[in-house]
Amino acid sequence: MINRVLIRIRVVQILYSIELSHNRDLKIAESSLNFSLQKSYDLYYYLLLLMIEITDMYSKKIEQGKNKLLPTQEELHPNTRLLDNKFINQLKSNTQFNNYLKERPLNWSENSTFVRKLLDTILSSSLYKEYTSDSDTSYEADRTFWKKTFKKFITENEELEDLLEDESLFWNDDIEIVESFVLKTIKRFDEKNGTEQELLPMYKDEEDKLFAKKLLHETMLNSTEYEQMIAQYAKNWESERIALMDQIVMQIAISEILNFPNIPVSVTLNEYINIAKVYSTQKSASFINGILDTIVADLKKNNRIIKQ
Repeated sequence: MINRVLIRIRVVQILYSIELSHNRDLKIAESSLNFSLQKSYDLYYYLLLLMIEITDMYSKKIEQGKNKLLPTQEELHPNTRLLDNKFINQLKSNTQFNNYLKERPLNWSENSTFVRKLLDTILSSSLYKEYTSDSDTSYEADRTFWKKTFKKFITENEELEDLLEDESLFWNDDIEIVESFVLKTIKRFDEKNGTEQELLPMYKDEEDKLFAKKLLHETMLNSTEYEQMIAQYAKNWESERIALMDQIVMQIAISEILNFPNIPVSVTLNEYINIAKVYSTQKSASFINGILDTIVADLKKNNRIIKQ
């Protein structure tokens, strides 16, 4: 689930923090990187759990209605389609999901007001009304309802983004990426897999896990060399005048170009230029692009890289 886009962002953030703190301990940096990536994976489960919490909140709402002194007919005979949703009940009983929550407990108890508000929004929507009035009660209909609901009411939810930012400093940068993986997970669910439906692993494979560690290590261990390369080609800029974030982004990009021959140079350049657009100044992307293009041309000329 943790892809290389997220890994690159994390390495940039960790190295930026290191430069500000002046603590270049490699073990501490690696520990910080691992912790931040684990938190990203936590968010994946936290958002899966949100759908269950919404359902459980509806169950409580129904019970409260029935226990009123003078309940209405609707409260006495509520629509239980949401509670009977086959997809959500499969997720709720998923072995991998429950084992993860045993090891790393997550809950929405402190944000119950948000969950209740989100439930009310869903219940008052045309999407919910169409779902509960539809005669199709198949697994596919139940799964499709949650796919649409997640996409419409949870992704790009500004209140949720603010809430998650308060929960973890790392989650603000993860939300969009992780939400896309939750949607991917919903689409992959299959009724025949029952409780053993596979969720996304933390890393796609061991290679991605090693990519994170090696990228951090090589950049830290060779930062002086990379800084000198940047200074050589940034002829009109003194190194002190180059924004710290720009320096870090370029150093990591150079590290990736030199140490990961299987990744095309064009991919590496695009990734770090995109990071610069988000995390540095408005002029940074074009500045970084110009410097890195010159460095890449020289590395190719001197046969230090042979990939395209």
